[in-house]
Amino acid sequence: MRNALRWAGAAVLVAVVAGPPAALFRAQYAHAKRLREVTPGRFYRSGQMTAAGLTEAIGRYGIRTVINLQHDSAHEVADPYLERGWLGGPSGVRESELCDRLGVRYVQLAPDILPEPNDLSKMPPVVADYLRVLDDPAAYPVLIHCKAGLHRTGRLTAIYRMEYEGWAVGEALREMRANGYGYGVASEGDKFVIQFLGSYVPRAKSGPGGPP
Repeated sequence: MRNALRWAGAAVLVAVVAGPPAALFRAQYAHAKRLREVTPGRFYRSGQMTAAGLTEAIGRYGIRTVINLQHDSAHEVADPYLERGWLGGPSGVRESELCDRLGVRYVQLAPDILPEPNDLSKMPPVVADYLRVLDDPAAYPVLIHCKAGLHRTGRLTAIYRMEYEGWAVGEALREMRANGYGYGVASEGDKFVIQFLGSYVPRAKSGPGGPP
């Protein structure tokens, strides 16, 4: 009985000591989910933030365009409902509505590889749509995000680096890995990497009429 009480007391103590820091971490994580500065004053990336987090990011960095890479599926919604904070609440809002309130352009893209039978040498159509957004000087600063802020966001951020900043594919791939894409996934054998990065030729290098 005494041992049981001791263990119970120890468990309570651990909860009291560890609980607040864990809750604080979770709140900060959800608020600004993987928000990162790619190019200062120009290009930013993240996962899906809370309504408060997105509002703060837009204000802090002067964001003019939000590009959302989520799409309708069993696990996510193209125009996500953003909770007010990490604990939720009654005052959540659709992301497109929040952007409209804040005077920010909202763009929804659904990046994916081509359906089977797939030709990995062809660029996914979404890349051309993406470049049309980024070609507009009035679009900047831009914030791009998906749900986690890792894979879809990582691939299109890599294309931004190659197209607008002159990065080589190897540099862009290393940055993808460093930002959580995963060394095992971000390989030359992955269809997404092949199609989005390996097959991509910046327009300045491809010449007139070149891809995309």
